[in-house]
Parts: sequence; structure tokens; C-alpha cells
Amino acid sequence: MINFRNYIKNKKAFIPFVTAGDPNLDTTKEIIKTLIKAGSSIIEIGIPFSDPIAEGNTIMEADIRALASGTTVDKIFEMVKELRVDEPNFPLVFMTYLNPVFSYGYDEFFKKCKEVNICGIIIPDMPFEEKEEVKAIASKYNVAVVSLIAPTSDNRIKMIASESEGFLYLVSSLGVTGVRDNITTDINGMVKEIKKYTDIPVCVGFGIKNAATAVKMTEVADGAIIGSAIVNIIAKYGVDSPKYVYDFVKEIVDEINK
Repeated sequence: MINFRNYIKNKKAFIPFVTAGDPNLDTTKEIIKTLIKAGSSIIEIGIPFSDPIAEGNTIMEADIRALASGTTVDKIFEMVKELRVDEPNFPLVFMTYLNPVFSYGYDEFFKKCKEVNICGIIIPDMPFEEKEEVKAIASKYNVAVVSLIAPTSDNRIKMIASESEGFLYLVSSLGVTGVRDNITTDINGMVKEIKKYTDIPVCVGFGIKNAATAVKMTEVADGAIIGSAIVNIIAKYGVDSPKYVYDFVKEIVDEINK
């Protein structure tokens, strides 16, 4: 199993999210290369789904655009395979829902993940208590099942954190994904509680919109995750978005590691 801390080392992690196939898979591949050049630590690749219940309008609309462009799970695997020619080892994780993985077939899906060196998966609609049916097969192919901890996790934090692998996704706010003006959750307190039970990186996502918010989160956590703000750039600039994504991400990486 990959040790994500090896890719963070003595710096703060920045983990961007992009929806595969928005606006098309060729552009997604170029965006991922751009994200690597800008200094990202790990990249989340979203597999589009027709009913993404954890997503706000921004990523939901990206899923719709990606599916309309003909994006499929097989085509995403092929895109990652092509990307691996130039970037064989950079840590990539999938973020998707249980249905696409179940429909594809757990064994076949994670076998393909291993073939293209996908090292982790995040499945926000899979309850922690029911993850074993996925984890058992994912582990066979060296794919970490990344757990999420939310502000409502409370007395479940010990259970989730002590059994976590890869990195821990700390959900900053209640509700769906999307940029927020304010994050009022006691992130510092949650991180301290999590660290009692695990030493894997804790990265905060949901609602982080810019460098200033990312800096605030990484003052107490190991990293920041940004999705919607990047997807908004892609929605605005389409096939021309890689250069704009680079500028946005480079600023954040530089700021959190000053």
C-alpha cells in the first residue's frame, strides 16, 4: 500500500480535484499534467456519475458535461494509461460513487486501477461500516480506500481514524461540495482528535476556495483539497483552462508552503 506521506514529506499537501471528461478527456489529461507541474502532492480524478449526491451544482454540472462528452470508466482508464507514459509514479486517486464501481465489478475495477497505478479511491456514499466488501478487493490490488471524517462523526472518529489508510479526508462543513465564504467548523479540534489515533496525513476539503482559505486550513492540518474552485475555472475556459488552472494552483501551493 502506498505511503502518501512520502509524497508530502516536510511540506503541506495540496490535493486538487478534477472531473474526468470535463470538457473532454484530452483536456483532462493536460489539466492533470498542469496540476503536477504546479506542485500538487496528490490528484483526485472524479469519475462522473449521474447522481452525485455529495456534490453541489458546480461538480454536478461538470459530471453532466463529462457524461455528455461520452466519458466512460473504460475511457478514463485509457486516459490514465496514456498519462502514465510521462508520469508513471505520481499519486493519483479516483473519487466516485459506489454504483460505478459496483456496476463495473469490484475485482475488474481494482485490477484496472493497479494496471494504471491508481493508488487510492474515495467513495463518499459508502458508509464506513460497509466498506469491507470494497476494501478486501481494493487491498488485493494495492489500492487504498480513503476514509472521510465529517463534523458529525463525533464518537466515530476513533473508529474511522484508527482503521484509515492512505490519507484521511476531513470534510470541513456540512452539506455538499462547493466554495464557501466561511468555514466555521472547529478544524483544529477535529485534527487533534484524529491525530490521537493515526499518523497518516489529514487533509481538509469541501468549501476551500482560494489560497487564503487553504493557508488557514493547513495551519492545523497536513493538507488542503480543492475541487469546485478548480472545476469553475474549467467550466469558464474549457479546452483553454490548463494555463488558468496552473496559475490558480501554483499560487496556492506557494502560499501554503511559505
